[in-house]
Amino acid sequence: MQSDNEIQGFCPCNNINLGAPVKEHLNANDDMRGQMKFGLNIPTRLMFGAGELKNLATMPLPGTKALIVISAGSSMKRFGYLSTLEEQLDKAGIGHVVFDKILPNPIKSHVMEGAELCRTHACDFVIGLGGGSSIDTAKAIAITAAMGGDFWDYVHGGTGGGKAVERALPIVAIPTTAGTGTEIDLWGVITNEETQEKIGFGSPHVFPTLAVVDPELMMSVPPRLTAYQGFDAFFHAAEGYISKAHTPISDLYALEAIRILYKYLPVAVADPKNRWARIKVAWASTLAGMVESTSCCTGEHALEHAMSAFFPKLPHGAGLIAISQAYFKTFKNDKMKRYMKMAEKMTQQKAARPSDFLDALAIMQRECGVSDIRLSEYGITPADFERMVDNACATGQAMLDLDPRFLNREELIDIYMQSYK
Repeated sequence: MQSDNEIQGFCPCNNINLGAPVKEHLNANDDMRGQMKFGLNIPTRLMFGAGELKNLATMPLPGTKALIVISAGSSMKRFGYLSTLEEQLDKAGIGHVVFDKILPNPIKSHVMEGAELCRTHACDFVIGLGGGSSIDTAKAIAITAAMGGDFWDYVHGGTGGGKAVERALPIVAIPTTAGTGTEIDLWGVITNEETQEKIGFGSPHVFPTLAVVDPELMMSVPPRLTAYQGFDAFFHAAEGYISKAHTPISDLYALEAIRILYKYLPVAVADPKNRWARIKVAWASTLAGMVESTSCCTGEHALEHAMSAFFPKLPHGAGLIAISQAYFKTFKNDKMKRYMKMAEKMTQQKAARPSDFLDALAIMQRECGVSDIRLSEYGITPADFERMVDNACATGQAMLDLDPRFLNREELIDIYMQSYK
């Protein structure tokens, strides 16, 4: 396994440096001739299926006392997800403590508070129950509780300290949304609210030991949030497919996730109680998480992280949707074959041009009722574009480096300009 001394500038899934030397390692050809070198290491044990949470007690768990990390909202308790988890832990003889403060855009101060709670109660593993924010926070707590110090010491990029992560407490991930795929990858995203930096972190040590993906836990997600979360998964797959870090394995995962989401996400949005659609969207989200473990996101995510760093009420998926047409249009002539392949997977028809992907994406967004996102409603104005680009470059350069081609500052600002309404 690769050392994660430079995890923010290194993709440990395929042994490719994501920093300045990236051009030395990557071949621009889509068929990867001359660069057929990649790795596969997804050490997470996956339990997938409706009702699987109720089988948790039958699985080997990585400790004797768990810190359960959930959101500050009421849904985990109101729908009985927390009580089901606690019943399973009791049945397995596992002690547990609940930390219930996590925000939709998780923040560093809660990581620090959770790590202190973990140490105080002598918890030896962490369970993330909820959306990506809860699981990402669980990963950050697992690092901080094991390593000590300030979590930002272990963040690369921006004002992060860049220290190596040498260990973390074991993690169990139980997603209740279908979007991030964080249950089966080595990444997380935390915002430092003091510096207004939203930065991805990663380490092989935070691959969850166990992931329980139970689509029954996702039936209560309302339509709009289902769409936002599903498009987050879609863009993990689409970005991973056009990324310079793509591999033959990530391509397989990405195209299948794209196919499933195009077909089933509109169904899940229109009929949230459609069990089969929920199962398919959950599986696509997990596949997209596997893309994250074998390729990497690109500049679309860097640009969105900058937006929600300054405007934390902006849902991550909504921000991605808002900039997606302008972002992907930028590269349509750079990855023509890949755009056409994505279009064919979506429409199940032969593509004639790369813009067919953009057309299919627009149809999908209309069918999911999210083509009307107005960034101005979240407080963003054109005066913010330059500082958002500055933030994206300072905190997400590794992802920008994986774009199909280099974008200069003016091009990045133009993506915001085209997306604004």
